[in-house]
Amino acid sequence: MKNRKYILFDLDGTLSDPGEGIINSLKYALKQFGINGDPQILRKFIGPPLADSFQEHYDFDEEKTAEAIRFYREYFHEYGLFQNVIYPGIPELLQDLTNSGKTLAIATTKPTVYAQQILECRLSH
Repeated sequence: MKNRKYILFDLDGTLSDPGEGIINSLKYALKQFGINGDPQILRKFIGPPLADSFQEHYDFDEEKTAEAIRFYREYFHEYGLFQNVIYPGIPELLQDLTNSGKTLAIATTKPTVYAQQILECRLSH
């Protein structure tokens, strides 16, 4: 990495474990439809787009998918966002790279506002 000036990190799964917040948000959304989500199925939601996952795993149509995503985001915005754990050693690694003159960037499929809140909340401690 000595010759690299720019370093791109993926947020979920590389810098942080979003599992608890995502799964709790999914449970909340599914509960609105009277569905108890199977944790093994819910883990499959981490990574792919929510719409695809609701349609694939629960056979939701477009309208029901949109409603489920709205419920998901309702919970995620209040609680799930903060149920995200930065992996041990990551804050120190990022600080070391910054101190050595590297330019760091984050990639994520999360809305920018959520990614910024996660980083500000979790890395500022």
